[in-house]
Parts: sequence; C-alpha cells; structure tokens
Amino acid sequence: MEDWHPADFRDRIRKSFGRQATMATIGAELTLVEQGTVEIELAFDARLTQQHGFLHAGIISAALDAAGTYAAYSVIDPDASILTIEFKVNLLSPGRGERFLFRGEVTKPGTTIIVSDGRAYAISPDGPAKLVASMTGTMMVVRGREGIEG
Repeated sequence: MEDWHPADFRDRIRKSFGRQATMATIGAELTLVEQGTVEIELAFDARLTQQHGFLHAGIISAALDAAGTYAAYSVIDPDASILTIEFKVNLLSPGRGERFLFRGEVTKPGTTIIVSDGRAYAISPDGPAKLVASMTGTMMVVRGREGIEG
C-alpha cells in the first residue's frame, strides 16, 4: 500500500457508489467518505415503506450494508475489491422520519476479512436523530477475481 494515497479511496468509493443501481433506485446519497467511516443519506419516500408507513426493513438493511461495505472498502488496497459475506440487523425502532442517515464504520480491519458496524438514524425537524437500526457485517476482500473489480 506504499503508493496508496487517502484521496484515492474517496474517488474509488464515489465512482463505485455511482454504479450502484440499487442506491440510485431508492434515492440514496453518499454524504461522507472518510477512512473507516462512510455515511449515506436518504429522504423519506412513501414508495419505500412497509404496510404501516415505516421505512421498510429491506431498505434499511440495504443502505446499512452499503455504508458498512464502503467503510471497509476505504481501508483496503486499490487493487482489491470487497463483498459482503454476512450481516445481522437489529431493528430498534420504527423507521419514521423525514430523512435517514446510515453510518458504517470499520470495527476490525483485516487483509482478508473486515468487520464493520452500522447505525441507521431517523431524522425529523422536531427532535434529535433517533436510532432505528444497527448492523454488524462481515466483508471479504477480493483480489484477482474476474468480474469483481473496484
């Protein structure tokens, strides 16, 4: 990683996020990219809710997975890529808010396996951000596999 510079990971993450059709479909935005931490934000959209009008658990899980995976992506060498191999989500409160913030942070970096943790917050104008979900994910660093590039 001698030739690796901090600006490189930010550019690689932004380009990769731009290719994420799922994140574009739900209207998610990459709002913070730091080494070991990534944040994604999403405006409330009734099309992304479950039957009670709360943000759907699948949407919460997808955004948390993306945030945690990109956090892991920020600590690997530029010739590698990353894939999620496992995650667990705890839904702590209904997803009710005007906006949602999904923060992923590397908990345990590694050369082959990386663990990240994520938190999802509902943001409303009438009060503090509310923790609605947490996630722990395990990512595998991938090198030299056809069709899986940064």
